[in-house]
Amino acid sequence: MAEDSRSGRGSWDEGALEYAGLSRVRLDALLQELLGRVDEIMEYQERLRALLDAVVGIGADLDLNSTLDRIVTAACELAGARYGALGVVGPDGKRLVRFITRGVTDEEIAAIGPYPEGHGILGLLIEHPEPIRLHDLAEHPRSYGFPSNHPPMKSFLGVPIRTREHAYGNLYLTEKTGDADFTEDDERTVTALATAAGVVIDNARLYADSEQRRRWHEVTAEITQLMLGEFDADEALHLIVQRSREVAGAQVAAVVLAEGDELVVRAVDGRPEFTQYAGRRLPADLPLLRLVSSGSGDQIVVEDLAQLVKEAGGLTQFPESANLARATIAPLPAGTTATRGFLAVVMEQGANTRVAEGADLIRMFAGQATLAMERAQAQRDRDLLVVLEDRDRIARDLHDLVIQRLFATGLQLQGMQRLVQAEHQQRLGQAVEDIDSTIHDLRAAIFELQQPPDSSSLRGDVQKLVTEYAEPLGYRPQLICTGPIDTLVPAVVRPQILATVRESLSNVVRHAQASEVTVEVSADSEQVVARITDNGVGIGEQHRNSGLRNLTERAQALGGAVRVTDNEPHGTIVELRAPLAGN
Repeated sequence: MAEDSRSGRGSWDEGALEYAGLSRVRLDALLQELLGRVDEIMEYQERLRALLDAVVGIGADLDLNSTLDRIVTAACELAGARYGALGVVGPDGKRLVRFITRGVTDEEIAAIGPYPEGHGILGLLIEHPEPIRLHDLAEHPRSYGFPSNHPPMKSFLGVPIRTREHAYGNLYLTEKTGDADFTEDDERTVTALATAAGVVIDNARLYADSEQRRRWHEVTAEITQLMLGEFDADEALHLIVQRSREVAGAQVAAVVLAEGDELVVRAVDGRPEFTQYAGRRLPADLPLLRLVSSGSGDQIVVEDLAQLVKEAGGLTQFPESANLARATIAPLPAGTTATRGFLAVVMEQGANTRVAEGADLIRMFAGQATLAMERAQAQRDRDLLVVLEDRDRIARDLHDLVIQRLFATGLQLQGMQRLVQAEHQQRLGQAVEDIDSTIHDLRAAIFELQQPPDSSSLRGDVQKLVTEYAEPLGYRPQLICTGPIDTLVPAVVRPQILATVRESLSNVVRHAQASEVTVEVSADSEQVVARITDNGVGIGEQHRNSGLRNLTERAQALGGAVRVTDNEPHGTIVELRAPLAGN
C-alpha cells in the first residue's frame, strides 16, 4: 500500500508541474497581449493628445491665412507626412483657387510652375468629397503624373474640409515617413482634424468678414468727411478706388465712366502697369466692356478676368503679366447728373476672394463714387451761379449806364454836324460811327457775359473767326449779330455756320479784292441766317458754280439753302439760311 501511495503521489506531482508550465505560458501570452493593448492605449492617448494639441493650435488666432498654414502643418505632423497641402475650392465648386503647401521650398515651387487647379486625383476629391488613401499615386486611373522639377511622391491621403455643410477645400498628404502607407488611424485622425478645421476656418472667415466690413465703414466715413468740404471730383474718385483696393485686398481697382460712345478710366489704383490706364478712353463696344455697361444694373462677378480679356480681345495694351482672377464690377447708381459707369475691384490669382455674404460692400463704394460726382457737380453749379450773378450785374451796368451814355453822346455829335464847318463834319461822322461800333461790341460782350464760362458760344466763335481774318484782309470785318444766336442755334448747326463764314472770308481774301466786308449772323424762332457781304470785284459764273459747292452741301445737310447774289454797286453777297425746327 505504501508503495502504491508513493506511485500515485508521483503522478500527481508530474501533472501539477505540467499544468503549472502551461499556466505560465498562457500567463505570459496574456501579459504580452495586455502589454500590447497598453501600448495601443498609450499610442492612442498620444495620438489623441496630439490631435487635441493640434485642434487647440489651429485655433490660436483668427487670421485666416495663418490658420490655413497651421492646419497643413498639424495634419503633416499627425499623419507623419513629409509633404502636405491645403487646396481651397473656388465659388464655382470645380477648381482650386488657393494652394497652401508644406515641405516644399519657395525655390522648388518656382521651379515647378503654377499651382494645380484641381485636375486628376485632386479633382477627384473635389467631385467626391470623401477621404482617399492610396499606396501609390501613379497607379490610380485619374493620375495625371507630375510636372517637371516636382519632388517624387508615392503614398497619398486626401481628406475634405467642410464648413457649414459646404465644401471649403481639401487636405492632401503624401510620403509618409519610413516609406510606409497611411493607415486607417491616420485617416481617422486627419478626418477629425479636418472637422475641427472646418469650424476654425468658419470662425476665421466670419471674423475676417466683420473686420472687412468695419474697415469699409471706416473708409466710407473718411470719404464722406472729404466730401463735406471743398474737394475735387478726381481726388475723391482716386481716394475711393485706393481705399476699395486696400480694404478688399485687391490687386487693382478702377472707376470707369461713360462719356458719349466711349468709356473713360477716371481713376485707377494698383501697380504702375495699371495706373497708366488713368484717363485712357476705351471703345464702349468692346465685348468685355459691353458685358458690364449693358447690364441691368446688377453687380457682376467675373471669376477669371485674365482669361476673359484674352478671349474677348480689344485691349491690346493690357499687361500680359497681370495675374488677374476674380473681378467684382458694380455699376454706379443713377443720380441727378445721369452719370453712367462702374467700379471694378479685381483680385490676384491665389488671393482670398471671399466677400461677406449679404453685405454689398463694393456696391456701397460705387454709391460713394456717384455721390462724389453729384457733390462735385453741385459745387461747380454753385460756383458758376456766383460767377453768373456777378456777370449779370456787370451786364446790367453796361447796358443801363455805359451804352445809354454812349448813345446820348452819339446823338449830340450828330446834332453838332450841322453847326460845324464842312471840314469837321467828316471827322464828327467818323466819331459817330466809332461810337456805334463800340455800342455793337458792348452788346456782344453783354451776350457773352450771360453765357456760362465753359459753354460754347457761337457769337464768341464768330468773333474769333472775324479777328483771325483781319490780318490777311488788312482790316477788321464788321460783325453784326442779331437775336439770341447762342440759345436758339443748336450745337449741330453751329459748325456749319462757322464753316460758311470761314469759307466766304477765305474767298474774299483770294478773289474779291474788297475794302469792306460785313459778317451778319441772325437767328429767330424759325431760322438762322449767315450773310457775308463785300464790296469787291464780284464773283464770276465759274466760281459761282464750282467754288461754292461746299457751301451748298453744308446748307443742304441742314435742310436749308445758299444764295449768292451781286452787291450793288459792286461786290458779292453770300447768304446761308437754315431752319431751326428740324435741327
